[in-house]
Amino acid sequence: MLKANPLNWLLENDSDNPGVRYFALRDLMGLPETDAQVRAARAEIMRRGPVPVILAAQHPEGYWVKPGSGYSPKYRATIWAIIVLAELGANPDDPRIQAGCEYLLTHSVAENDAFSVYRNPVPHGALLCLNGNLLYALCRLGYAADERLQKTADWLARAITGEAPIRYYPSGTAGPGFACGVNLGQACGWGANKAIRGLLEFSQSSRSGRLQPALEAGADFLLSRDPAVADYPYTVRVSNTWFRLGFPLSYWSDVLETVANLVELGYGADPRVQPAVEWLLAKQDAQGRWKLENSLNGKMWVDIERRGKPSKWVTLRAMRVLQRIGL
Repeated sequence: MLKANPLNWLLENDSDNPGVRYFALRDLMGLPETDAQVRAARAEIMRRGPVPVILAAQHPEGYWVKPGSGYSPKYRATIWAIIVLAELGANPDDPRIQAGCEYLLTHSVAENDAFSVYRNPVPHGALLCLNGNLLYALCRLGYAADERLQKTADWLARAITGEAPIRYYPSGTAGPGFACGVNLGQACGWGANKAIRGLLEFSQSSRSGRLQPALEAGADFLLSRDPAVADYPYTVRVSNTWFRLGFPLSYWSDVLETVANLVELGYGADPRVQPAVEWLLAKQDAQGRWKLENSLNGKMWVDIERRGKPSKWVTLRAMRVLQRIGL
Protein backbone atom coordinates (compact mmCIF):
# COMPACT_ATOMS: atom_id res chain seq x y z
CA MET A 1 0.00 0.00 0.00
CA LEU A 2 3.07 2.25 0.07
CA LYS A 3 3.58 4.56 -2.89
CA ALA A 4 7.29 3.68 -2.71
CA ASN A 5 9.69 2.15 -0.19
CA PRO A 6 11.92 4.78 1.47
CA LEU A 7 14.13 2.27 3.32
CA ASN A 8 17.27 2.88 1.25
CA TRP A 9 16.89 6.62 1.86
CA LEU A 10 16.65 6.03 5.62
CA LEU A 11 19.71 3.76 5.57
CA GLU A 12 21.96 6.39 3.95
CA ASN A 13 24.97 7.65 5.86
CA ASP A 14 23.79 11.09 6.92
CA SER A 15 26.10 13.28 8.99
CA ASP A 16 23.24 15.66 9.80
CA ASN A 17 20.94 12.96 11.15
CA PRO A 18 22.98 9.82 11.89
CA GLY A 19 20.34 8.50 14.30
CA VAL A 20 17.98 7.72 11.43
CA ARG A 21 20.31 5.04 10.03
CA TYR A 22 20.74 3.53 13.51
CA PHE A 23 17.00 3.24 14.11
CA ALA A 24 16.31 2.03 10.57
CA LEU A 25 18.86 -0.78 10.96
CA ARG A 26 17.48 -1.74 14.35
CA ASP A 27 13.73 -1.17 14.03
CA LEU A 28 13.06 -1.67 10.30
CA MET A 29 15.77 -4.16 9.37
CA GLY A 30 15.50 -6.01 12.69
CA LEU A 31 19.24 -6.11 13.37
CA PRO A 32 20.35 -6.57 17.00
CA GLU A 33 22.27 -3.98 19.00
CA THR A 34 25.32 -6.26 18.80
CA ASP A 35 25.42 -6.11 15.00
CA ALA A 36 28.51 -4.32 13.70
CA GLN A 37 26.49 -1.97 11.47
CA VAL A 38 24.17 -1.03 14.33
CA ARG A 39 27.07 -0.38 16.70
CA ALA A 40 28.85 1.77 14.11
CA ALA A 41 25.68 3.74 13.42
CA ARG A 42 25.12 4.41 17.12
CA ALA A 43 28.71 5.58 17.52
CA GLU A 44 28.12 8.11 14.72
CA ILE A 45 25.21 9.60 16.72
CA MET A 46 27.65 10.69 19.42
CA ARG A 47 30.12 12.13 16.89
CA ARG A 48 28.01 13.99 14.34
CA GLY A 49 24.71 15.78 14.01
CA PRO A 50 22.54 17.26 16.77
CA VAL A 51 23.65 15.17 19.77
CA PRO A 52 27.19 16.61 20.09
CA VAL A 53 25.77 20.13 19.78
CA ILE A 54 23.30 19.55 22.64
CA LEU A 55 25.96 17.92 24.83
CA ALA A 56 28.38 20.80 24.21
CA ALA A 57 25.84 23.13 25.87
CA GLN A 58 25.62 21.03 29.04
CA HIS A 59 26.89 22.48 32.33
CA PRO A 60 29.57 20.36 34.09
CA GLU A 61 27.10 19.63 36.90
CA GLY A 62 24.78 17.94 34.42
CA TYR A 63 22.10 20.55 33.73
CA TRP A 64 21.38 22.81 30.77
CA VAL A 65 20.86 26.62 30.93
CA LYS A 66 20.28 26.98 34.70
CA PRO A 67 19.94 24.90 37.87
CA GLY A 68 16.56 23.66 39.05
CA SER A 69 13.90 21.35 37.69
CA GLY A 70 14.89 22.14 34.11
CA TYR A 71 11.53 22.93 32.52
CA SER A 72 12.27 26.54 31.64
CA PRO A 73 13.27 27.84 29.16
CA LYS A 74 11.33 25.50 26.95
CA TYR A 75 13.22 23.33 24.49
CA ARG A 76 16.70 24.19 25.83
CA ALA A 77 16.59 23.50 29.58
CA THR A 78 17.48 20.14 31.13
CA ILE A 79 14.12 18.39 30.72
CA TRP A 80 13.92 19.20 27.02
CA ALA A 81 17.56 18.34 26.36
CA ILE A 82 17.10 14.88 27.89
CA ILE A 83 13.89 14.23 25.94
CA VAL A 84 15.49 15.20 22.62
CA LEU A 85 18.69 13.26 23.31
CA ALA A 86 16.62 10.13 23.89
CA GLU A 87 14.63 10.70 20.69
CA LEU A 88 17.86 11.09 18.73
CA GLY A 89 19.29 7.79 20.01
CA ALA A 90 22.03 9.12 22.28
CA ASN A 91 24.13 6.43 23.96
CA PRO A 92 23.03 5.79 27.58
CA ASP A 93 26.57 4.75 28.51
CA ASP A 94 28.02 8.19 27.82
CA PRO A 95 28.97 9.84 31.16
CA ARG A 96 27.42 13.15 30.05
CA ILE A 97 24.08 11.45 29.39
CA GLN A 98 24.22 9.76 32.78
CA ALA A 99 25.06 13.08 34.48
CA GLY A 100 22.08 14.75 32.85
CA CYS A 101 19.70 11.96 33.83
CA GLU A 102 20.96 11.92 37.42
CA TYR A 103 20.61 15.69 37.66
CA LEU A 104 17.04 15.44 36.42
CA LEU A 105 16.10 12.67 38.86
CA THR A 106 17.66 14.59 41.73
CA HIS A 107 16.25 18.06 41.00
CA SER A 108 12.98 17.65 39.08
CA VAL A 109 10.89 15.21 41.12
CA ALA A 110 8.32 16.45 43.61
CA GLU A 111 7.37 14.76 46.88
CA ASN A 112 4.60 12.80 45.13
CA ASP A 113 7.28 11.08 42.98
CA ALA A 114 6.19 12.96 39.83
CA PHE A 115 8.24 15.31 37.67
CA SER A 116 7.17 18.93 38.09
CA VAL A 117 7.31 21.96 35.80
CA TYR A 118 8.31 24.37 38.57
CA ARG A 119 11.90 25.31 39.38
CA ASN A 120 11.35 24.09 42.94
CA PRO A 121 9.38 20.91 42.20
CA VAL A 122 5.96 20.79 43.83
CA PRO A 123 3.14 18.26 43.28
CA HIS A 124 0.75 20.69 41.63
CA GLY A 125 3.28 21.15 38.82
CA ALA A 126 3.03 17.51 37.74
CA LEU A 127 1.55 17.15 34.25
CA LEU A 128 0.71 13.92 32.42
CA CYS A 129 2.53 14.93 29.24
CA LEU A 130 5.70 15.87 31.12
CA ASN A 131 5.81 12.66 33.11
CA GLY A 132 5.03 10.49 30.10
CA ASN A 133 7.75 12.16 28.05
CA LEU A 134 10.33 11.76 30.80
CA LEU A 135 9.41 8.16 31.53
CA TYR A 136 9.95 7.43 27.83
CA ALA A 137 13.21 9.35 27.64
CA LEU A 138 14.76 8.02 30.84
CA CYS A 139 13.81 4.44 30.01
CA ARG A 140 15.44 4.86 26.62
CA LEU A 141 18.52 6.23 28.38
CA GLY A 142 18.91 3.21 30.63
CA TYR A 143 16.80 3.98 33.71
CA ALA A 144 13.81 1.63 33.31
CA ALA A 145 14.88 -0.45 36.32
CA ASP A 146 15.70 2.56 38.51
CA GLU A 147 13.50 2.61 41.64
CA ARG A 148 12.97 6.37 41.32
CA LEU A 149 11.54 5.99 37.84
CA GLN A 150 9.44 3.02 38.91
CA LYS A 151 7.82 5.26 41.53
CA THR A 152 7.05 7.88 38.89
CA ALA A 153 5.44 5.20 36.71
CA ASP A 154 3.32 4.14 39.69
CA TRP A 155 2.22 7.74 40.25
CA LEU A 156 1.32 8.17 36.59
CA ALA A 157 -0.70 4.95 36.47
CA ARG A 158 -2.59 5.86 39.65
CA ALA A 159 -3.20 9.39 38.39
CA ILE A 160 -4.87 7.96 35.29
CA THR A 161 -7.02 5.37 37.06
CA GLY A 162 -7.72 7.34 40.26
CA GLU A 163 -6.42 4.52 42.43
CA ALA A 164 -5.76 5.76 45.97
CA PRO A 165 -3.67 7.28 47.34
CA ILE A 166 -3.55 10.09 44.78
CA ARG A 167 -4.13 13.82 45.04
CA TYR A 168 -5.19 16.00 42.13
CA TYR A 169 -4.63 19.73 41.62
CA PRO A 170 -6.66 22.20 39.53
CA SER A 171 -3.49 23.66 38.02
CA GLY A 172 -1.87 20.34 37.08
CA THR A 173 -3.10 16.78 36.86
CA ALA A 174 -6.70 17.57 37.72
CA GLY A 175 -8.38 14.17 37.95
CA PRO A 176 -8.48 10.60 36.68
CA GLY A 177 -8.97 9.76 33.04
CA PHE A 178 -6.32 12.21 31.74
CA ALA A 179 -7.92 15.36 33.18
CA CYS A 180 -5.50 18.29 33.01
CA GLY A 181 -5.67 21.80 34.44
CA VAL A 182 -3.90 23.20 31.38
CA ASN A 183 -6.81 21.84 29.32
CA LEU A 184 -9.31 23.50 31.69
CA GLY A 185 -9.84 20.26 33.59
CA GLN A 186 -10.84 18.29 30.50
CA ALA A 187 -9.27 15.01 29.47
CA CYS A 188 -6.22 15.78 27.34
CA GLY A 189 -5.43 13.78 24.19
CA TRP A 190 -1.85 15.00 24.14
CA GLY A 191 -1.35 13.99 27.76
CA ALA A 192 -2.93 10.60 27.12
CA ASN A 193 -0.57 9.83 24.24
CA LYS A 194 2.51 10.89 26.20
CA ALA A 195 1.45 8.94 29.29
CA ILE A 196 0.80 5.79 27.25
CA ARG A 197 4.08 6.11 25.40
CA GLY A 198 5.96 6.42 28.67
CA LEU A 199 4.24 3.49 30.38
CA LEU A 200 4.77 1.27 27.33
CA GLU A 201 8.52 1.50 27.92
CA PHE A 202 8.29 -0.76 30.95
CA SER A 203 8.49 -4.54 30.82
CA GLN A 204 5.49 -6.73 30.12
CA SER A 205 5.59 -8.01 33.70
CA SER A 206 5.22 -4.48 35.05
CA ARG A 207 2.50 -3.64 32.54
CA SER A 208 0.45 -6.74 33.25
CA GLY A 209 0.26 -5.79 36.91
CA ARG A 210 0.32 -2.24 38.20
CA LEU A 211 0.43 -0.41 34.85
CA GLN A 212 -2.03 -2.39 32.74
CA PRO A 213 -5.24 -0.71 34.02
CA ALA A 214 -3.82 2.69 33.07
CA LEU A 215 -2.87 1.47 29.60
CA GLU A 216 -6.33 0.00 29.11
CA ALA A 217 -7.86 3.31 30.16
CA GLY A 218 -5.59 5.01 27.62
CA ALA A 219 -6.71 2.73 24.80
CA ASP A 220 -10.35 3.28 25.70
CA PHE A 221 -9.87 7.04 25.69
CA LEU A 222 -7.97 7.20 22.38
CA LEU A 223 -10.56 4.96 20.71
CA SER A 224 -13.47 6.97 22.10
CA ARG A 225 -12.94 9.30 19.13
CA ASP A 226 -11.93 8.69 15.53
CA PRO A 227 -8.11 9.01 15.74
CA ALA A 228 -8.07 10.50 12.23
CA VAL A 229 -10.32 13.33 13.43
CA ALA A 230 -8.72 13.68 16.87
CA ASP A 231 -11.57 15.69 18.33
CA TYR A 232 -10.56 14.90 21.89
CA PRO A 233 -11.82 17.40 24.48
CA TYR A 234 -10.32 20.78 23.69
CA THR A 235 -11.32 24.38 24.22
CA VAL A 236 -12.90 26.15 21.20
CA ARG A 237 -11.41 23.96 18.43
CA VAL A 238 -9.29 20.92 17.74
CA SER A 239 -5.59 21.83 17.57
CA ASN A 240 -4.21 21.64 14.03
CA THR A 241 -1.01 20.13 15.44
CA TRP A 242 -2.77 16.77 15.42
CA PHE A 243 -2.63 16.85 11.62
CA ARG A 244 0.89 18.28 11.07
CA LEU A 245 3.50 15.55 11.43
CA GLY A 246 6.65 16.56 13.23
CA PHE A 247 9.84 15.63 15.04
CA PRO A 248 10.53 15.96 17.90
CA LEU A 249 6.98 16.34 19.17
CA SER A 250 7.59 17.95 22.58
CA TYR A 251 4.39 18.00 24.67
CA TRP A 252 2.01 18.05 21.71
CA SER A 253 0.91 14.97 19.81
CA ASP A 254 -0.29 14.00 16.34
CA VAL A 255 -2.38 11.37 14.58
CA LEU A 256 0.71 9.26 13.89
CA GLU A 257 1.63 9.04 17.57
CA THR A 258 -1.94 8.01 18.36
CA VAL A 259 -1.75 5.19 15.82
CA ALA A 260 1.69 4.15 17.10
CA ASN A 261 0.39 3.86 20.67
CA LEU A 262 -2.70 1.94 19.66
CA VAL A 263 -0.62 -0.47 17.57
CA GLU A 264 1.69 -1.08 20.54
CA LEU A 265 -1.37 -1.69 22.71
CA GLY A 266 -2.55 -4.40 20.31
CA TYR A 267 -5.14 -2.48 18.29
CA GLY A 268 -3.38 -2.45 14.92
CA ALA A 269 -6.10 -4.55 13.30
CA ASP A 270 -8.97 -2.73 14.98
CA PRO A 271 -11.26 -1.17 12.33
CA ARG A 272 -11.45 1.99 14.43
CA VAL A 273 -7.76 2.59 13.70
CA GLN A 274 -8.08 2.11 9.92
CA PRO A 275 -9.18 5.68 9.05
CA ALA A 276 -6.06 7.06 10.72
CA VAL A 277 -3.86 4.57 8.84
CA GLU A 278 -5.47 5.65 5.56
CA TRP A 279 -4.92 9.30 6.54
CA LEU A 280 -1.24 8.54 7.14
CA LEU A 281 -0.78 6.68 3.86
CA ALA A 282 -2.36 9.56 1.94
CA LYS A 283 0.34 11.92 3.21
CA GLN A 284 3.19 9.91 1.70
CA ASP A 285 4.80 11.42 -1.39
CA ALA A 286 5.64 9.60 -4.64
CA GLN A 287 9.10 8.66 -3.32
CA GLY A 288 7.62 7.09 -0.16
CA ARG A 289 8.55 9.96 2.17
CA TRP A 290 6.64 12.12 4.63
CA LYS A 291 7.26 15.85 5.14
CA LEU A 292 8.25 17.68 8.29
CA GLU A 293 5.15 19.79 8.84
CA ASN A 294 5.69 20.79 12.47
CA SER A 295 9.04 21.58 14.07
CA LEU A 296 10.81 23.34 16.92
CA ASN A 297 13.43 24.87 14.65
CA GLY A 298 14.84 28.08 16.08
CA LYS A 299 13.88 27.05 19.62
CA MET A 300 16.17 24.10 20.39
CA TRP A 301 19.95 24.00 20.65
CA VAL A 302 20.08 22.84 17.04
CA ASP A 303 17.62 22.64 14.15
CA ILE A 304 16.64 19.18 12.95
CA GLU A 305 15.72 19.04 9.27
CA ARG A 306 13.80 21.70 7.33
CA ARG A 307 10.10 22.30 7.73
CA GLY A 308 8.11 21.62 4.57
CA LYS A 309 10.72 19.22 3.17
CA PRO A 310 10.78 15.40 3.16
CA SER A 311 11.79 14.28 6.64
CA LYS A 312 13.79 11.19 7.46
CA TRP A 313 12.65 11.34 11.08
CA VAL A 314 8.95 11.59 10.27
CA THR A 315 9.32 8.91 7.61
CA LEU A 316 11.04 6.67 10.17
CA ARG A 317 8.16 7.24 12.60
CA ALA A 318 5.62 6.31 9.93
CA MET A 319 7.50 3.26 8.68
CA ARG A 320 7.83 1.81 12.17
CA VAL A 321 4.07 1.89 12.59
CA LEU A 322 3.22 0.61 9.11
CA GLN A 323 5.68 -2.25 9.45
CA ARG A 324 4.11 -3.28 12.76
CA ILE A 325 0.68 -3.56 11.16
CA GLY A 326 2.04 -5.42 8.13
CA LEU A 327 1.81 -2.76 5.40
